Amino acid sequence: MSSPITVTTKPPEIPKRKVGKLARHEALWGYIFILPVVLGLGLFYMAPSAASLFLSFTSWDGLTSPQFVGMDNFTNLMKDDKFTGSMLNTMMYTVGTVPLSVAIATVLAVLLNQKIRGMVFYRTLYFIPVITMPIAVGMVWKWLYNSEFGLINHVLGVLNLPQPNWMFDEKFALFSIVLVSVWSSIGYNAVILLSGLQCISSSYYEAASLDGAGTMYKFFRITLPLLTPSLFFVLVMSFINSFQVFDLIFIMMDQQTTMLESTRTVVYSIWEDGFKYFNMGYASAQAFILFVVILVITMVQMYIQKRWVHYQ
Repeated sequence: MSSPITVTTKPPEIPKRKVGKLARHEALWGYIFILPVVLGLGLFYMAPSAASLFLSFTSWDGLTSPQFVGMDNFTNLMKDDKFTGSMLNTMMYTVGTVPLSVAIATVLAVLLNQKIRGMVFYRTLYFIPVITMPIAVGMVWKWLYNSEFGLINHVLGVLNLPQPNWMFDEKFALFSIVLVSVWSSIGYNAVILLSGLQCISSSYYEAASLDGAGTMYKFFRITLPLLTPSLFFVLVMSFINSFQVFDLIFIMMDQQTTMLESTRTVVYSIWEDGFKYFNMGYASAQAFILFVVILVITMVQMYIQKRWVHYQ
């Protein structure tokens, strides 16, 4: 009995010259599509960053010609108690904000991942603070924190509890800003973590259920390990955003009075020296140091993530 005849067909060969022309054509369109992003990145990020680095070695008031002063700005910063204090306040703000916001967002994302009625409404409700303008958030919370007419102190008074002067007491001012920041950032972090949860295959949980695993075991042994890529992204972005905090500090602290030193952050100090006292060179030096600090912390996170981030 004769074996069946197998017929193989080869795709038509395209001349090399035509392949090269096609590749160049596709590459050209690729460059055209990324051109707006590259121009925006260069115009609004790279060029200002280079100009700021140059100005950090000068003394400039924004009106006259910059005068080169070398490393004087950086030397003076090391002796400036206001700058070192603002850097310490920024780190304290970061330590208070990042762990709390990420932990609450993780629990919230797990709850929002459940299949219950009205879940779309709950997800939208928790995300509203993210899309609300910082000015509105700051003004509302400034009223809530008001020591005489604020809702928080009113409730504390009804409960016969102490009613602190939240915004103008050194012991509570930074803590008050941290609470507002956590409240306004939970929604964004929860949405990112929720997307990570929805990428976890249900087969892991089904297999664990067959082995008799409980809810907590599934959370710590399945959910958290497989959620680490999303957690890593949220942590990196939270650290960067916390070191750049400005809007809440600027809005909630009364600009008509002397600002509490416990709430002065690095970016606020940059704004004050650059746009209030017109010492642009000194402000640029602070911005460059802040850039280096954020870069180092991000690089450390990138290195450490190899030990705890698990990709499927």
